[in-house]
Amino acid sequence: MLRSCAARLRTLWALCRPPVGRRLPGSVPRPELRSFSSEEVILKDCSVPNPSWNKDLRLLFDQFMKKCEDGSWKRLPSYKRTPTERIQDFKTRFLDPKLMKEEQMSQAQLFTRSFDDGLGFEYVMFYNDIEKRMVCLFQGGPYLEGPPGFIHGGAIATMIDSTVGMCAMMAGGIVMTANLNINYKRPIPLCSVVMINSQLDEVEGRKFFVSCNVQSVDEKTLYSEATSLFIKLNPAKSLT
Repeated sequence: MLRSCAARLRTLWALCRPPVGRRLPGSVPRPELRSFSSEEVILKDCSVPNPSWNKDLRLLFDQFMKKCEDGSWKRLPSYKRTPTERIQDFKTRFLDPKLMKEEQMSQAQLFTRSFDDGLGFEYVMFYNDIEKRMVCLFQGGPYLEGPPGFIHGGAIATMIDSTVGMCAMMAGGIVMTANLNINYKRPIPLCSVVMINSQLDEVEGRKFFVSCNVQSVDEKTLYSEATSLFIKLNPAKSLT
């Protein structure tokens, strides 16, 4: 009896089911699957203004873009993912290929660019090669909250490390953090804009010493100070 009912139901479904590509009247169409090229993600420059940037960040951006006109400063583009050729170069020169699985690397995304616009790290960096200075304009979004109404100390450390690290990298090539010492002076209000000013202080062989401070837009409030040591990687030696 049960087998007979099941057979009738299968027959009824075969008769009523719409052909492939068609749908029943009144049914909700399924959204078509879209394929996104990884190159589109890589080529999107995240260090240009978007609707989430507030007035202070836009004003500072315009001021530094003016400084770039004579060539003394330059804006550094920033992407969600590291370009493929740079990943391959890093793997070839510094890492045991067995430790970097292709599937994992294809899903990798830069930590500071992993939030939707306005929710996390909004920033742009400008570099002065003559002075060996890096300035980062940073706006911390609501997903970076620590104490109520203020940016988490770890998020501030992330941006300090990113800024001083980029300063060392521009001066010496591929480097990694060996030491980062931060003195927090005052908490930074959530969604406000600060300037992270970094300076290459000294180079000793493969050691790069960089210092920085975090200030308010009007430069009247000091939020943090930091010193750091970066080591230039040796292509002849693996990191493992």
